[in-house]
Amino acid sequence: MRSPIFGNLDDQRLPPGFALQNGKMLRVELPEVLAKQGSMVAFQGAWDFDYEGSGGLGKLFKKAMTGEGASLMRVRGQGVLYLADNADDIHLFYLENEGLTVNGRNLLAFQPQIGWDIQRVQGAGVAAGGLFNTTLTGTGWVAVTTHGTPVVLDAGRMPTFADGQSAVCWSAGLHVGVNRTFKAGALIGRGSGEAMQLAFQGQGFVLVQASEGPPVVSAS
Repeated sequence: MRSPIFGNLDDQRLPPGFALQNGKMLRVELPEVLAKQGSMVAFQGAWDFDYEGSGGLGKLFKKAMTGEGASLMRVRGQGVLYLADNADDIHLFYLENEGLTVNGRNLLAFQPQIGWDIQRVQGAGVAAGGLFNTTLTGTGWVAVTTHGTPVVLDAGRMPTFADGQSAVCWSAGLHVGVNRTFKAGALIGRGSGEAMQLAFQGQGFVLVQASEGPPVVSAS
């Protein structure tokens, strides 16, 4: 898997299709793409936008039970399509018969030949929110977003841990579990204050954003 792309790409070895117009806007020049609903900010040419749903009854059930997975639209046409999400930073991956696990709210777009499913992090119960993620497999482009500039951690160098909401995506081949810190009064991470992290082992990387994402406003 190619490292995430943090700037405009000039690599003749990779097929065209996805490119960064700038750090916060994706330019797509493909006949078809799956994208997060509401992410279109502009286009040139002729494009059709169709609701994709959850990709089948099985995925629909998983999404309803877990809350994971972005609502998708299937976009077909010719010309140039521009995608963005709340001015978040955008990072590109090119999969070559590989897998990438992504936090659903960070998934911006991917090519339609890439398969996807919702999977649970091993060791995390259904009641532990935010521990279901979307796994993409195959060959093609994937675009993810981060809230702030991220860091790429090499899990093969040493034991690696990340807050469940700050971990944006990781190599699908990593073994992922849950690490709990049992210390009185420990507040690890920002948000819930729970002393619990995702634990990564194996050869691969983890992309971690600089926050737990935009705050969720609860209804009063």
